Amino acid sequence: MGTDMKEGKTISGRDKPLRGLRGKIQFNQQLCVACRTCEHVCAGNAIRIVEARNGSGLNFILWHNTCAFCGLCEHYCPTKAIHLTEDYHTTHLQEDKYNFLERGFIQYVPCACCGKPMVPVSRELLALAYGDAEDVAHLARLCEKCRPGSTLRKG
Repeated sequence: MGTDMKEGKTISGRDKPLRGLRGKIQFNQQLCVACRTCEHVCAGNAIRIVEARNGSGLNFILWHNTCAFCGLCEHYCPTKAIHLTEDYHTTHLQEDKYNFLERGFIQYVPCACCGKPMVPVSRELLALAYGDAEDVAHLARLCEKCRPGSTLRKG
């Protein structure tokens, strides 16, 4: 049993994975808040979040060759930015090993109060921290230093 490298289908004829299989990781950069929990819990040390050379944001890099597919990153991600798919096709040519990765870019945005570059905060994470209040949306545009002062003034 092998894989036809040109077609990406298994030679055995099985096109659909087994239900619940932990396959390749899918990353949603819009949900990521760069808390680095995934990087910390990664059993295979496959995840890196590093500052971009130009300082405009953070690069998310996951090496599929190193990933143990344990699911810890998905389990502990507070915003569910990481999802293990049921795609088990991980066969690749040797010369492609350095391209077999998942990439994402988390763009910095300026804080609405002080202008400091910051990682955007998702509404899902704010709802976990502050509840589902109407005035939570403005907190997404504030950095971690300005946010507490804003909530004190409003309350």
